[in-house]
Amino acid sequence: MNQIVYRGTGRRKTSVARVRLIPGSGNIIVNGKEGELYFQYNPNYLSLSKKPLIVLGLQNDYNILVNAHGGGLTGQADAIRLGIARALCLVNPEYRPLLKINDLLTRDAREVERKKYGLKKARKASQFSKR
Repeated sequence: MNQIVYRGTGRRKTSVARVRLIPGSGNIIVNGKEGELYFQYNPNYLSLSKKPLIVLGLQNDYNILVNAHGGGLTGQADAIRLGIARALCLVNPEYRPLLKINDLLTRDAREVERKKYGLKKARKASQFSKR
């Protein structure tokens, strides 16, 4: 029996999340662990990750399998959110306008600025002295 699987990829800073949506009961599994355990029982990370499903009222309709790596928990949670939103667009193209209105399909392009030579950090320089 072939089960329908919808895939989506989300990125944020240095985090990458490969998301699979499978019709089910609303469980989230990240890197082989239960979602609550992986996000250290932090409700903010869980609600952030599931926001596309909550907006569409589908939080108990799909099981979410995630392979996430890079960055920290906040970046991974944001990457999972984008991956879920992109996968939901494949489920039904009519979901796209509602997800777009709620800003769930926009990739956050902010990245860490690189360190420049002659400076202590990306922009921090030693104090200038005239004499």
